[in-house]
Amino acid sequence: MSLNKAALKTAITILLTDMLEKESNSIEEFANRLSNEIEIFVKSGTVTVNVSTTGSASAQTGTGTGNIT
Repeated sequence: MSLNKAALKTAITILLTDMLEKESNSIEEFANRLSNEIEIFVKSGTVTVNVSTTGSASAQTGTGTGNIT
C-alpha cells in the first residue's frame, strides 16, 4: 500500500501555520481538521491482496486491488 506521505506533511504544515495565525485557540477545530487530513491520507492508499479459494471444481486464485473505504 503506497501512501502519499509528502501530501500529508504539506497538509499538516498548512494546518499548523493557519492555527498559529488565529487570534484564539481552538483545540476542537485543530482536532477536527487534523483528523480529516489523516482520513484523506489513509483512504488514499490502495490495498492489494492475494485471493485463493479451495474445495470445489471452480476454485479460483488471483489478486485483488481496491481502495480503503
